[in-house]
Amino acid sequence: MKLVYTHENRFLVANAHNILEQHDISTIWKNEYASSAIGEVASLDTWPELWVVDDADYDQAVHIISTALSAKNAPEWVCSNCDEKNDAAFELCWNCQSEPETVEVK
Repeated sequence: MKLVYTHENRFLVANAHNILEQHDISTIWKNEYASSAIGEVASLDTWPELWVVDDADYDQAVHIISTALSAKNAPEWVCSNCDEKNDAAFELCWNCQSEPETVEVK
């Protein structure tokens, strides 16, 4: 097993877990509930960690996570179905679950 992602924010680690799960990469969590130990150990040592089960998946997992998380500076998109604004990180509209329209370049 290899550590593929860690962050102090548990929700970001959960997001990375879900992204890798969609790509059929098996992962396990470590320190998922270790935040209660803050004060007894260094806070950095309590950050949730995501580990790939199969070392052969490590490079692909790192690439997938870095690509997915690099979209944070991408522009928002507006749903063509319900006109709701969505953050670039959303693959589906949060309001109606529609996919964003793709514009084909000719």
